[in-house]
Amino acid sequence: MLQRVRKGVTARSVGLLGPAFVAAIAYVDPGNVAANITAGAKYGYLLVWVLVVANVMAVMVQYQAAKLGVVTGKTLPATLGERLSRRGRLMFWGQAELVAGATDIAEVIGGAIALNLLFGLPLPVGGVIVGLISMALLGLANPQRQRQFEHVIVALLAIIVVGFLAGLVINPPDAGGVVNGMLPRLDGTETVLLAASMLGATVMPHAIYLHSSLVIDRHGRPTGHRRIRALLAATRLDVVVALVIAGTVNIALLVLAASSLYGREGTDTIEGAHAAVGDALGPIVAAAFAVGLLASGIASTSVGSYAGGTIMSGLIRKRIPMIVRRSVTLVPAVVVLAIGVDPTMALVISQVVLSFGIPFAIIPLRRYTADKRLMGPFADNAWLRGASAAAVVAIVVLNVALVVLTVTGIGG
Repeated sequence: MLQRVRKGVTARSVGLLGPAFVAAIAYVDPGNVAANITAGAKYGYLLVWVLVVANVMAVMVQYQAAKLGVVTGKTLPATLGERLSRRGRLMFWGQAELVAGATDIAEVIGGAIALNLLFGLPLPVGGVIVGLISMALLGLANPQRQRQFEHVIVALLAIIVVGFLAGLVINPPDAGGVVNGMLPRLDGTETVLLAASMLGATVMPHAIYLHSSLVIDRHGRPTGHRRIRALLAATRLDVVVALVIAGTVNIALLVLAASSLYGREGTDTIEGAHAAVGDALGPIVAAAFAVGLLASGIASTSVGSYAGGTIMSGLIRKRIPMIVRRSVTLVPAVVVLAIGVDPTMALVISQVVLSFGIPFAIIPLRRYTADKRLMGPFADNAWLRGASAAAVVAIVVLNVALVVLTVTGIGG
């Protein structure tokens, strides 16, 4: 795929970038922050390889999702909706909304924690503020303002990058440790749980559903093979660049924790990790970390609400205003914060719920992008079919492991 990306790099294709950067926000959300910091603080560089593998899978799956939208002019939820019975559509929509809701809770909680760390705001108040800011961003989430929405999300992604990479400037990692962490291996049951959480939850269902919609909102419906080929070339570049940035942030978080927090007590929560970063690297780096977390929560919850609208319109063919959706989905997150549930535990539970929805997205996606009747000459080739089949098996197995290990309490 990288060879084809290089061939497709032109000034015009660069101008078509954007949709993948919005989808990539799902890969740097607060749940990922918690998992990566925990892995680095507890096991050093051991699990670097997990994030590398996860990012390779993410590039492939997100490209397939975007390709489906570019070629067919239909989103993944709409494609599913055409092939399911009315009852099937409702059931599929129900699980997809549940997964999107669980993801949204994690993202609002992450933003609320950041506001608490920065300004000492109570978590429920922080959750409401994050929700209100995301409502303002969602005013841009429509085809007429797609470029403006992308620009805002890219700006937030830049803040995330700076906030989470600042610590590496102060305390550069051990290059030998990073290289050693590229060797695939595990060390006990808890590392299996962490690897499953990091790899299995990397490919998020709402990012897949959304990406197939973003390319349509940005590029419109397909208008011939030549145009489709040009858009696919731009899409490959878009996905690779955006996901490499997101992957770099995730690896940097793990490496930062491995180099600065390894062996420290209390780093299994975001608040504890923030305090440890402040002790090890100073208050400025700790503040940058919290600002990055805030940007992560705001951007990811806005993207999550956008995805929810795509799911509803595709599967049950109904639309509600984005701000109304945001208002409704904000309530569970604020309730969780208000009743005093441990925020880090809520993040963990949300990741388990999320894992149930992943097979429902990636299995039909692979089937559709390989279907020559649907995709014509743009159907996946043999190499991509084989690689995506392996990725599907790995993601499903690891998510089953995540659920089983979490529910049984192994490694806790």
